[in-house]
Amino acid sequence: MSLLFFGEMMLRLTPSIAQQQLVCAEQLSVDFAGAESNVASSLALMGHECHFVTKLPSNALGDHGIASLKKYGIQTDYIRRGGQRIGSYFIEMGMSIRPSKVVYDRAYSAFSQISNDEFDWPSILSGKRWLHVSGISPALSTQCAAETIKAVKIAKSLGVKVSFDLNYRRSLWDDSQKARDYFSEILTYSNLAFGNAGVISDVFDYQTPDISENELAHVISQHSLEHLGKTSQRSWYQANDLAEFLRAKFDIDFAMTERVHHSANQNTLTGFYITSTTCSFSAPITVEIKDRLGTGDAFAAGVLHGLERGWHGQQIAQFANAAFALAHTGIGDQNWSNEAEIQYIADGNLSGHIIR
Repeated sequence: MSLLFFGEMMLRLTPSIAQQQLVCAEQLSVDFAGAESNVASSLALMGHECHFVTKLPSNALGDHGIASLKKYGIQTDYIRRGGQRIGSYFIEMGMSIRPSKVVYDRAYSAFSQISNDEFDWPSILSGKRWLHVSGISPALSTQCAAETIKAVKIAKSLGVKVSFDLNYRRSLWDDSQKARDYFSEILTYSNLAFGNAGVISDVFDYQTPDISENELAHVISQHSLEHLGKTSQRSWYQANDLAEFLRAKFDIDFAMTERVHHSANQNTLTGFYITSTTCSFSAPITVEIKDRLGTGDAFAAGVLHGLERGWHGQQIAQFANAAFALAHTGIGDQNWSNEAEIQYIADGNLSGHIIR
């Protein structure tokens, strides 16, 4: 049994000099990435059979993209070739008070112009355990939106579980209501959603209601979480509330991250995995950031890995947050850490001492 991923693979271009701004960059480093392929690469490196579905142009860049998937062990048999362009994005890494920036150049990409008969979904989905999609694909074109919805509908009918990362990108949508409509339909067929408070606010116009300290203390006591600090108590309350909001609408499990920004180079990270019966959360990890692109995808891979291993909620949240944190410490969208390395961090080994 294996996992299937559907989405656009892109050319990633970054100034060769660390933290250099795009406005003055003269050399760019080239790599390939994408929200869905990032998750696939992490899971493939942890030993899972992963298949990627996309469309790439029939040129050297398309060939390079396929080769980059294969180096992680991702199966590429379902990739279609054609079209003229591969989507690209340019990354300017932040430093201190200057935030990171992303510039997209993906209009008219091969993937955005897929046709409605491009993929034989019943055949492609046969024998798969999970289909993972994201909210980026339906933003790219009406064809991509229709194909994403078709894929999740067929997956549901075949008993394949669907994982949906909301991944709302403001720059890709001219109408948040359209995003809400598409996301709602996809969530109807999904088993698991990934997101955060900002995405749910942007797409569904929902924020966790403010409550007083006394009200919070009452809720916390009902769940025997008095041992948590005040900040962690409010984080737990918000995560549980957002999960209940989604569950009431879509009957779905929810995994989310919380990021406390200290600067562009230092964040404190917490992961949550929430079902109808439990709200599991990790210990927070503070990291110095080398590259934060693709880190949420590492978290998603950590959750799916834990589910495939049959772990309990707390173990899933702790492992996924460790993967999330580790992904900040390397260059590139992909998380190259294996299961043992991630588990080492999940076990609380955060000193960075050399391993000999």
